[in-house]
Amino acid sequence: MKRLLILRHAKSSWSDPELDDHDRPLNPRGRRDAPRIGRLVQAKEIAPDVIFCSTALRARATAALAVEAGNLTAGLHPTDDLYLAGPRIYIDLLMQLPSDHESAMVIGHNPGLEELLEELTGNHHRLPTAALAHVHLPIDRWRDLATLAVAHLADLWRPKELTD
Repeated sequence: MKRLLILRHAKSSWSDPELDDHDRPLNPRGRRDAPRIGRLVQAKEIAPDVIFCSTALRARATAALAVEAGNLTAGLHPTDDLYLAGPRIYIDLLMQLPSDHESAMVIGHNPGLEELLEELTGNHHRLPTAALAHVHLPIDRWRDLATLAVAHLADLWRPKELTD
């Protein structure tokens, strides 16, 4: 069985209307929530073997803060293709992983991440900013994602529900 962590980027700032969407930074709430998610991943002992994130500044900042706070050792791979990507892009990327990776994390944007979670589990789940979904994939090889019937949502954490 493989595990997938789906993390929507933390809350971003809209304070500069001239700034390109790709270059929007995290706002104070986002800078607070991203480390909380990293610590949660560490506390739950679900650290991924590899992390892919969108190249958007808010996604890269979310990844960096979560990795640092959670002492995560996974390789971090910013990927242009994940900027505003749909579920098929995520699945195609994950299918390229070697089988010895037991778990992966993707960090990106809505609506693509909600659509990915729905495609995998068969159910719609709301992913506000900095929400983390933990999905069990009943496959032995990542390339088998193409033929996956239904995955299991093991847990879903939203920042407002966290107590730390």
